[in-house]
Amino acid sequence: MALLDVILGYDCNLACDYCTITPAMRARALTTEQVVRELRAGRDAGFDAVSLTGGEPTIRRDLLGLVRAARQLGYASIKVQSNGLLFAHAPNVQRLVEAGATLLHVSIHTHEATRYDALVRREGSHPQMVAGLRNAVATGAEVVADLILKADTHAALPDALRWVHAQGVRAAHLWFVSLTDGNRDNVASLPRMGETLPAVHEALAYARESGMDVRSLHIPRCLLGADHGHAWDPGSVRVRVVTPEATFDLADSKLAGSVHVAACEGCTFRAVCPGIRRDYLEHVGDAEFAAARGQPATHAGRVRLPVA
Repeated sequence: MALLDVILGYDCNLACDYCTITPAMRARALTTEQVVRELRAGRDAGFDAVSLTGGEPTIRRDLLGLVRAARQLGYASIKVQSNGLLFAHAPNVQRLVEAGATLLHVSIHTHEATRYDALVRREGSHPQMVAGLRNAVATGAEVVADLILKADTHAALPDALRWVHAQGVRAAHLWFVSLTDGNRDNVASLPRMGETLPAVHEALAYARESGMDVRSLHIPRCLLGADHGHAWDPGSVRVRVVTPEATFDLADSKLAGSVHVAACEGCTFRAVCPGIRRDYLEHVGDAEFAAARGQPATHAGRVRLPVA
């Protein structure tokens, strides 16, 4: 499906410690009229799936109306991305599904209660997230859990995936932390990709054993090795991103892989791999990717990250 990815605005009811949204960005948002106009333009351009995200879209009073508008315009897939806290009140998520939402993405971040509250920087939030996730599953809509790979969460990934599965979720996406915008200087949050691989491999093995659909974003296939089938590039299909500032193809996003280094040439995955994310390459360099191909590094990176 061709996807219209609409960032409604950047405001949120949490303040995650790795969030790329700056305080200035939180004041920016699309109006209801602008969103409806973009929804119509998307259908005219052949987009048949839409994602409503943010920020946190559930804090917008017009969200139900926007979901209904998307359904009336004929979008076959209507996704709402949320941290799930407002889903803790079951009617909130039930109304979204009744309005036409077919896909609910819930950002779990991490399953551990103390670490979750510290990460989102809002004490007492974990029980709300758990209740919200369970209520989302209870609607019968498709639910995907989003998990973040960062310095203080990646080691617990296998347990997090087992926990998510126990909540009734059968699909998950693994996101790698980004050093952009509001998180640009938070170098301590960024692990080496190679450092995360033991936990990632264990988690993906569990996914196959349990029948979960788990996709890894941002870690190139050359590092995933035998698990490369779990790699997923959202930009491999047609995706138009609409933000309060600009409209662009996902392939042009700073959060997408975009750089191929010398070691990429001749790689089996070269034709399907979007490359390394620029922020990662600038900080860590390409030694891991070069080593995977038995070649010397060509980019040193400007920051030496600690090895756990």
